[in-house]
Amino acid sequence: MSDPFADIRPYQDHEVTDVLSRLLSESELLDLLGERTEGFVARLPAFLRRPLVRMGLKRQLKDVQDVHSMQMVIKTHVEKMIADSCGGFTVSGLENLDPSRAYLFISNHRDIAMDPAFTNYALHQGGHQTVRIAIGDNLLTKSWVSDLMRLNKSFIVKRNLGGPRELLAASRNLANYIRHSVRADGNPVWLAQREGRAKDGHDRTEPAVIKMIGMSRDKSNESFGDHIAGLGIVPVAISYELDPCDALKANELHELAENGSYEKGEQEDVASIGQGIAGQKGRVHVSFGTPLGPRFDDADHVAQEIDRQVFELYCLHPTNRYAYEMLYGEYAPAIPDDFYSEDGDCSREEFEARINAMPEAHRPFALAIYANVVMNKLDLAEQQRAEPIQYPC
Repeated sequence: MSDPFADIRPYQDHEVTDVLSRLLSESELLDLLGERTEGFVARLPAFLRRPLVRMGLKRQLKDVQDVHSMQMVIKTHVEKMIADSCGGFTVSGLENLDPSRAYLFISNHRDIAMDPAFTNYALHQGGHQTVRIAIGDNLLTKSWVSDLMRLNKSFIVKRNLGGPRELLAASRNLANYIRHSVRADGNPVWLAQREGRAKDGHDRTEPAVIKMIGMSRDKSNESFGDHIAGLGIVPVAISYELDPCDALKANELHELAENGSYEKGEQEDVASIGQGIAGQKGRVHVSFGTPLGPRFDDADHVAQEIDRQVFELYCLHPTNRYAYEMLYGEYAPAIPDDFYSEDGDCSREEFEARINAMPEAHRPFALAIYANVVMNKLDLAEQQRAEPIQYPC
């Protein structure tokens, strides 16, 4: 039987060996890894360094026979990244989810690579299955990048298509794959709440994402609400004490404000991925919310509930308070003490020095990245005081 998802799905166990063989012959990948080596190997010219890097990579991957063993190799790198670039990693809410069922995790989106990586690590540590990760084809500019992502349970969101008809067909196929993964395969899925990162710190769900998910509904015998409940949508809030890409984002936001457009560099996405992985993040917290039930009538209401949970779950770090007070000063409404964590790795002096190292015109945009989440929490608290949300039993 033909596989309707063959061109977008992650690689399966029987495909792993051939994909690894391809990767070990990719000169560009080997050169990229070689540039990050240390010692005498780093000083060798590329043509001499390449076979040594290939030998080292082959040694790392010698026991990889399937997707799980590949993820265990990746896990060691994630743990090293956490040790090197994070001041702490904490998780909440996972204890309220059933590890025996698959969920569709929809999270806020701050970092291209680290958002799903931290979600996956939290799930793995908590005894849950790791997720299949949605990734846009705009990031898969090289075949070996696509191979790497699909080995790590990523599936492809096609965006670079010819016209509306092709986009509609691709969106429907993607929706069907997500439904098939969660409800037929019993494998959880990670999906960002929006296309592109929330560079300004405002975590807002695009209703278009929910409408896409709705394309897989069986309209003959399933209501929209039942479809949403069947997918087990769980909002996730990921909060970073420090955003490794804050200066890059502030520069882009400044350009957009000044000129109305921003021209992205050819390798900018790759640079952002590298900066996000290696850059200092301070403390990182992943909060898992409550699965959405059948009470929703349309995509807008689903998006609103995801936003509500993300705002409520978001763990405010001291850096969020510093930025909020620096940006709004004496005019800032007071932040309730129970809104944010008392602990942090970055002092006020260090944070101010970080912001002041940026061009003066960029600083308000950088501060807003951290401060806007405080505003969202304050707005949500005010809204809930005015109109308490009533949930059915």
